Amino acid sequence: MTKVFVTDLVLRDGHQSLIATRMRTEDMLPICGKLDSVGFWSLEAWGGATFDACVRFLREDPWQRLRKLRKALPNTRIQMLLRGQNLLGYRNYSDDVVRAFVQKSADNGVDVFRVFDAMNDMRNLRVSIEAVKAAGKHAEGAICYTTSPVHDIPHFVGLAKALTEMGCDTIAIKDMAGLLTPYTAYDLVCAIREATHLPLHTHSHATSGLAHMTHLKAVEAGATILDTCVGAFAEGASHPTTQSLVAALAGTAYDTGLSLPLIEEISAYFKDVRKKYWQFESAFTGTDTRVLINQVPGGMISNLANQMKEQGAIDRMDAVLDEIPRVREDLGYPPLVTPTSQIVGTQAALNVLTGERYKSVTNEVKLYLQGRYGKAPGHVNEEVRKLAIGDLEVTTCRPADLIADELDKLRGEIEGLAKSDEDVLTYAMFPEIGKTWLQERAAGSLKPEQLLPPGASEQDSGPRYAADEFKITLHGETYHIKLSGSGRSDAAQRPYFVSIDGVSEEVLVEPLNEVAVSSSGDSTPRKTAAAPATGQKPRASHPGHVTAAMPGTVVDVLVSIGQTVKAGDGVLVIEAMKMENEVQAPIAGVVISIFAKKGDAVTPDMALVEIQPE
Repeated sequence: MTKVFVTDLVLRDGHQSLIATRMRTEDMLPICGKLDSVGFWSLEAWGGATFDACVRFLREDPWQRLRKLRKALPNTRIQMLLRGQNLLGYRNYSDDVVRAFVQKSADNGVDVFRVFDAMNDMRNLRVSIEAVKAAGKHAEGAICYTTSPVHDIPHFVGLAKALTEMGCDTIAIKDMAGLLTPYTAYDLVCAIREATHLPLHTHSHATSGLAHMTHLKAVEAGATILDTCVGAFAEGASHPTTQSLVAALAGTAYDTGLSLPLIEEISAYFKDVRKKYWQFESAFTGTDTRVLINQVPGGMISNLANQMKEQGAIDRMDAVLDEIPRVREDLGYPPLVTPTSQIVGTQAALNVLTGERYKSVTNEVKLYLQGRYGKAPGHVNEEVRKLAIGDLEVTTCRPADLIADELDKLRGEIEGLAKSDEDVLTYAMFPEIGKTWLQERAAGSLKPEQLLPPGASEQDSGPRYAADEFKITLHGETYHIKLSGSGRSDAAQRPYFVSIDGVSEEVLVEPLNEVAVSSSGDSTPRKTAAAPATGQKPRASHPGHVTAAMPGTVVDVLVSIGQTVKAGDGVLVIEAMKMENEVQAPIAGVVISIFAKKGDAVTPDMALVEIQPE
């Protein structure tokens, strides 16, 4: 028996699990002095979805956040979550990018790298773990715990042995959905300790209500480091409360030695901080034993709920949760953790929202079925594979072996915008939003998403669309306005909250036109009683109109006017719920009009391309 150490997750997984990763750096820094004085083994403060959220939503520089936290936490290890060959993106990267990313993360302040692979494919961990050791930092190899017909204790012990052989300093049992039961945890920890000499670090979300008991049995079996979260961002889809575990172990051989009063002060601070982010709270982040079936991880559930809200389909959330296990089985029972949780979750959402399973298949699911993320743990549904990728060859080697060095190519693509290697790596993680972020930074126009004041309508936090030309009637005066705005698309007149001369007003917006673009490229305004959202796109009205399956952003247009296409050919690529979805031609014919361009926000009622039957 030995002292138990604590890693607190409030700066990363706590807010990722409960408020969709929206906590801003400005709300972290004021409490860092007290966090630094507690004596935690580490503070998880970077990685996971925080990098994406910084760039996509908060419009912050994630590298600058890391540097600021490093300065504010001089006495505490900073820990990050790294997805092996996926790093912090949603695809595998070349080995030179992986090595550069790990080195820059170490240079900017990361001490402990928890490295995992969503498939538990050890081939995808080797290069990143080697890079961590080369940087002189602590490598923690993580086993993604899940349940399925192909996962058992001997399987996980084999993974632990492989991580030991790679040179890891500690091993984490990463129970990202709260599936690990107390007595299974005891048996698993005992088995891994018997097979390896490394300290064990346990991580379990509280979603199922089991995590407190699971941690205790893991400690009794020999685990020496626990993941917890200060009370204000604990429990439910997050983690067991730090104060509770500290109190439970106090006075025993496992006593953490941490100060409860000090942690309570920290929790009180975060209780007030959390109120600012009320619009990202969700009914789906509390204790929910359905997770034992759907296996949606704590770090994903708040983001998935927020994405469904943005789709205007939060009422279909339960149907998506029911569909997720079916998609997971079709894909060979991958553990659900980023990126596989997002891949499976988004495909399940598409299946539900389109009303037909695999009518639309994301590009990431296609890559998964080609073996580009690694080897599936179980048997893949070959009918689904055939439907998604046809006769394309399935990769059997380490996926990154197929990726040539790409760092120099990335530097060239972003030359003039990138001011540092860190900027290049930001672009590498998220090319579209990363480039936009760098452009806006250069223009001085970076602005975080709006935080709604208390008392505002929750509907205001959902997606809002409008034509770009409309009339505003305000205090009896009518103004003709042309701008890019937003509003609800469910009525001809849409309410907006705007600021005029510094005064907040509610106005009613009446769209005046939509624009139909002919094959010659001419645009013709026409009167309409209810123009389509975002303007300049007619509503879909016949089979030749190509539409998206769900709201999203156009990231690529694959056709040109005059091009002949077959039914099923790719026409556009839409990003929705962080995944890319190829929109296919519904009929064969000739492309006569293109209404969408790269960067456009689109909805399912819009005609994006028009095809004239042959």
